[in-house]
Amino acid sequence: MARQADLAWQTGGPTDAPPLLLLQGQANSHHWWNDLREAFERDFHTVTFDYRGTGDSAATGSGWSTASFADDAVAVLDRLGVDRAHVYGTSMGGRVAQMFAVRHPERLQRLVLACTSPGGPHAHERGQDVRRALAQPDATARREALIDLMYTPASRHRGKRSNLLGDPMMTAGSSREHLRVSAAHDAWDELPTITAATLILHGTDDRMVPVDNAQLIASRIAQSQVHLIHGGRHGFFDEFADLVTPRIRAFLRTADAQ
Repeated sequence: MARQADLAWQTGGPTDAPPLLLLQGQANSHHWWNDLREAFERDFHTVTFDYRGTGDSAATGSGWSTASFADDAVAVLDRLGVDRAHVYGTSMGGRVAQMFAVRHPERLQRLVLACTSPGGPHAHERGQDVRRALAQPDATARREALIDLMYTPASRHRGKRSNLLGDPMMTAGSSREHLRVSAAHDAWDELPTITAATLILHGTDDRMVPVDNAQLIASRIAQSQVHLIHGGRHGFFDEFADLVTPRIRAFLRTADAQ
């Protein structure tokens, strides 16, 4: 782990391999990638960082947004001397990845977006039943609801084995800010400016971010393709990593072989 000013970042894999920036979901630190990073490090030099208010990054600055988090990602790449990188974002990280592609196209090679949405009035939003489940006053009940939204009943990743259930060190204020950042995202008008080859992944049974968002994003990015995981919930990329990760690696390696 290293840090500069308010941001902490982490790297792994061969330093001479193609760079891959991994962007985690809302209210989570780089630990989101703990069980997933090693498979990518066979082919890539991975870069993660803790969003402001998570992990070892300070909760400083004002006006946090998916755009400002994308700018933070570029600041980390600058510090590492990385000119261009593949970017893979999941959930809110997919929203940050969209803004990375929009604001810094010269820094992007290929783009992977998983279980995310374009935001704004065009997006398909989660139902009120999901909102109520995640707003329960009882912490144990909220956690159980989140686990059920992330994983199928058969998943070995349910419960304590999951890294996707939030950063336990976050303050309540930072958690609220992350919720606001994700909810305020709207890249609809800017998505057509993305020219990078883009892979869009989604679970068909995702109730957190409904699967129809995948086709919405694809309709706005010219060089995009959609791959659906049947039966997958919001954490499909973790539960079905043996299927999903090789698909991503192959998509990214195609660019590196050209």
